Amino acid sequence: MTRLGFLLDSESCIGCHACTVACKSEHDVPLGVNRTWVKYIETGTFPDVSRHFSVMRCNHCDDAPCISICPTNALFRADNGVVDFDDGNCIGCKGCMNACPYDAIYINPVTNTANKCNFCNHRIEQDLEPSCVVVCPTHAIKVVDLDDPADETTQLIARGETEVRAPEQNTLPKVHYRGADAASLDPLRTAIADDGMIWADTTVHHPTAEPDSPGVDARTTYTTAHQMTWKAKVSSYLVTKAVAAGMMAVAALLVLLGHGGEQAPVGVVPPLVAGAFLAATGVLLVWDLRQPTRFYFLITRANPRSWLVKGAVVLGAFAAVCAAWFVAGVAGSVGALQVLAAPAALLAAATAGYTAFLFAQCEGRDLWQSPLVLPTLLAQAITAGGAGYAILELVVDGPDPAAVQWVLLAGLLATAALIAAELLSRGTASVEAAVVAMTRGRYARQFWGGGVGLGLAAPIVLVSVGLAADGGALPAAMAGISALVGMWFYEDSFVRAGQSVPLS
Repeated sequence: MTRLGFLLDSESCIGCHACTVACKSEHDVPLGVNRTWVKYIETGTFPDVSRHFSVMRCNHCDDAPCISICPTNALFRADNGVVDFDDGNCIGCKGCMNACPYDAIYINPVTNTANKCNFCNHRIEQDLEPSCVVVCPTHAIKVVDLDDPADETTQLIARGETEVRAPEQNTLPKVHYRGADAASLDPLRTAIADDGMIWADTTVHHPTAEPDSPGVDARTTYTTAHQMTWKAKVSSYLVTKAVAAGMMAVAALLVLLGHGGEQAPVGVVPPLVAGAFLAATGVLLVWDLRQPTRFYFLITRANPRSWLVKGAVVLGAFAAVCAAWFVAGVAGSVGALQVLAAPAALLAAATAGYTAFLFAQCEGRDLWQSPLVLPTLLAQAITAGGAGYAILELVVDGPDPAAVQWVLLAGLLATAALIAAELLSRGTASVEAAVVAMTRGRYARQFWGGGVGLGLAAPIVLVSVGLAADGGALPAAMAGISALVGMWFYEDSFVRAGQSVPLS
């Protein structure tokens, strides 16, 4: 059995970029993206300054999170242990980019598919070395068979004379570094100055970029820019599916409270609203793909381990229940609604909450790994359901306006408590950096002003006024609108802050 890996000898590396150029030439890698690159850092204070070089690339992990999250098996493990990819299967969902803790995957701007170092597997199959190994003038890049105990490099690794990047992620990386400065392998221990660095412009944002920040040991003088992967479409999808799930959850609650006979507000309108927001969710998900015409690969080439696939199944099942609910509501069948209430509530919870498990597969984003993500998504769905019903009260007389407002208030208070618990809890250095970016950095205005002020404080006050006024519809509707708008601002700050922490 063969299990290939790399030994990257930073003590021998001279920073010539021959490996980067050879890789680009071998694979016709477009400008602006890289399968492999050389990172420079500087340590010390003038005149006692040192420069260190480290080659960055895919780590071909034994427990590769990119393979697990890939919904269409576009990323797979070859027989020699290499993590390879198939352009023909990729839908461009970009989940693998957030799953990779090493920032090694990029979207090819020509093919709109995910690419990365594949160990030059086409050369390996011909008993040739990878192009980067061939051109390295100092033999700083070596191929190693980690299953060959007689291999001198394997013995060197076994003696503990090497390091790997982000070992705490437990991905079992197979790229080993010898003589690398620790600050070069940990991006949170280096600072990127605001001068554009020495050799290249960058769009990387470092939450603690001040040179005197705690934990900063060196200055990054050269690396590559990596664009943010998930943006407004993902933030919007979190809200649209929360509304769909919340509307049906509240409708199921009203049926259980004996209001199944209220045809319009319970039997007909909720599944219509939920169906519309589910359709919007689907549009956003497909729109965010870099290969949207391949969206059906989620079914035809599905990877059952991926929560992108499981989420699609959940959304499909929820859509079917909403359709059945609508038919029962139009027919005025209270008995059918009572039968559908439990599966509707369960699938509503699954629709709202499955993203927590998807985020958990994004092992490169520590902020999203919190166990509080699931209850927060469920509380937001309750908020969204209460908000949706409160807004509908302006045009459709509901069976129990006060109950709806209490649901909205409960969702708001639960969401506020969970967000506060998230901010007050301690986490990894990456979590702390992401929280800084969200609460005191570039996303602070939308988090505090939009997410907390507009999304929590204002609607709590408004719905409380509505309850004090014996269920006044207008304050509750205003609270619902404010809650939904603010929810988007919170989700957007959370999604972006989680991706703001550099990984390489």
